[in-house]
Amino acid sequence: MLRPCSTAQVYLYPDPVDMRKSIDGLSALVEAEMDLSPFAEVLFVFCNRGRDKIKILLWERNGFIVWYKRLEKQRFHWSRSSEGIIELDGLMLNSLLDGLDIWHQKPHKSLHFDSVL
Repeated sequence: MLRPCSTAQVYLYPDPVDMRKSIDGLSALVEAEMDLSPFAEVLFVFCNRGRDKIKILLWERNGFIVWYKRLEKQRFHWSRSSEGIIELDGLMLNSLLDGLDIWHQKPHKSLHFDSVL
């Protein structure tokens, strides 16, 4: 299973993508729609309209890699941001792949102490 390191640079394409697209179609989307180079050593992540399938595109030295994940019953939490491309790190991508809603996670409550004694 793909487990990107925490420092991996990740770009999410916010709009639904036809999952029939393969390497050529996804890399053309990266270049034309995202205005990025598909040959950069970053992960490009795409989701379908039903939010039950994800494809991840990566250029590695001498060729492309595509990972594909299909959920059987649940849906990925996906931001349909009007701001365009979303940048994540590897830990956030792992959380997304594990089913966590990375956009609405609430942090732990802040604690305030006056002393340790």
